[in-house]
Amino acid sequence: MTPRAVIFDCDGVVVDSEHPTLLMVQADLVRYGLPVSLDELNAKYVGGTVETVATRARAAGANLPDDWVADFYRRMYAMLRENTALIDGITGVFDALDRAGIPFAMGSNGTVEKMHITLGQHGLIDRFRGHLYSGQAIGKPKPAPDLFLLAASRLGIEPAGCVVIEDSVAGATAARAAGMACFGYAPQGDHPALAATGARLFSSMHALPALLGL
Repeated sequence: MTPRAVIFDCDGVVVDSEHPTLLMVQADLVRYGLPVSLDELNAKYVGGTVETVATRARAAGANLPDDWVADFYRRMYAMLRENTALIDGITGVFDALDRAGIPFAMGSNGTVEKMHITLGQHGLIDRFRGHLYSGQAIGKPKPAPDLFLLAASRLGIEPAGCVVIEDSVAGATAARAAGMACFGYAPQGDHPALAATGARLFSSMHALPALLGL
């Protein structure tokens, strides 16, 4: 069934910011006494906030400085400003939604500033028509459903009429709690943890318009 509205995650779904950010996290955790693999980072940290990364890392033994969160944001923003690529095929999804007259929003655990940095490089701010929502800004990041429920309310669409596009377990869990169907973007193909949330997996944004019935 074609949705009445679509809500996109940002990092790893619209912009290819997740991998370079994870590399920064990995380097910092190694520096502060917690060697972790990228697979472990993906499993335990993706989908949260920088603040939750700090909390989990400290609990696991990382000796992060008191100002690590603020310092990481500063360095991350500087890195993202240099060049953040779009996910291949995502603008075609936006084009298909516009042609069908279906509104869309962004629901990200990242800050509004981060969304403006990454989306602004590609002239995408206006495409969301003001519907950029941050879990940090409302104090209820994913996996809480509040962010998606807020986006649906602002779009004027009931939750059951919305579809969420996510790449993280936290995000897909939030979609399910909000009563929304979820498509799980898994560019590497298999993602058992994401599939276990009930998300319908797909591996290419070029395939998404057809999956949405557009």
